Amino acid sequence: NDISTASSGWNNGKWPLREAWHVSVGEGASSPLIVGGQLFTMGWQNNRDQVVCLDAKSGKPAWRQDYASPKYGRRATGDEGIYSGPSSTPEFDGESGYLFTLGIDGDLNCWNTRAQGKAVWSQNLYEKFDVPQRPKVGRSGLRDYGYTSSPLVQGKWLIVEVGAKQGNLIAFDKLTDERVWSSQSTSPAGHNAGPTPITVENTPCVAVHNHDGLLVVRLDQGQEGKTVATYPWITTFANNIASVSVHGDSVLLTSAYNQNKIERLKITLKGAEKVWQREEASKVCTPVIHEGRVYWAWQQLVCLDFETGKVQWKGGRCGDPGSCIVTSDSRLIVWAGGGDLTLVETAGRSPDRYTELAAQKGIGKSDAWPHVVLADKRLYCKDRSGQIVCLEISP
Repeated sequence: NDISTASSGWNNGKWPLREAWHVSVGEGASSPLIVGGQLFTMGWQNNRDQVVCLDAKSGKPAWRQDYASPKYGRRATGDEGIYSGPSSTPEFDGESGYLFTLGIDGDLNCWNTRAQGKAVWSQNLYEKFDVPQRPKVGRSGLRDYGYTSSPLVQGKWLIVEVGAKQGNLIAFDKLTDERVWSSQSTSPAGHNAGPTPITVENTPCVAVHNHDGLLVVRLDQGQEGKTVATYPWITTFANNIASVSVHGDSVLLTSAYNQNKIERLKITLKGAEKVWQREEASKVCTPVIHEGRVYWAWQQLVCLDFETGKVQWKGGRCGDPGSCIVTSDSRLIVWAGGGDLTLVETAGRSPDRYTELAAQKGIGKSDAWPHVVLADKRLYCKDRSGQIVCLEISP
């Protein structure tokens, strides 16, 4: 949910950041994942996907696995100048110690992090489910970026947005890769960050913004994959990038293409009901909901009132790429543009205007598509070229 239990480190009018290390892991928008002092991520180089484990404190390599992969998915078309390599972020299962990765060409893999990343199982979604190219939308150009979303561990399952005729969402046994259930919906996969858990009337569910719009399905025993709600939201170029944001029984949907807006929907077991709609939009950054406000970084940092959708303030310059984290001291860390890092007051501290506390420009070398990470008094900033910069927050 992009809300951290860690402090920003802002102290006595200063943001004391010091570069601890930097490394390159290969092209791609896969974000860093920090677990127990280890950093997991993916990159692409030499015609192979790289699954990388680094020591989070020093940046030194712990282990690396790789497999043959094209730079773009086999059905990919369009926008090849602004992305390449894996876009999905690894998913970690604390129970088994397994790491799950999804490559741009549909390679779904399971690695044992307790055994130097030894391969546990592997399958290719295109080959196993005969997944077609995403459909063309209206008069817009055809776009297909391959597999971009992250898998989601829920109990014994690994839930993946496959976008096949067998189901939009498919749950696999996380230990064996056996298919357990498929969603009733057979919509094509969207271009998004993946499925998000939501509880609807005490019922465990999962929500995703697929190609056709919102899909919410049940996870309770005997009802797995059954549709709870759908809400049409097809974008030109099949290009909804910002993902579903969940807060209580509400979800936020947004995009900046032909559907240039943001909507709040209340979800019940009978479907989705619109609460409000505003002509504000995030094209890429998934909105963050915190203490009655909604934030996102696209072109500018934007703050809305969650109850009404009314704009509270806008400010700064972000460009297209952007992600943000709310810290425990109620500040926003923003990673955006071509690799710029900014610290901004939340509306809880600055309700009427955008208030920038500090900024460091040009940390990255290319688009800041990967999500920024805050862990153990360190910031991990990755760009599309695969450079990771670790910034230590000094005491």
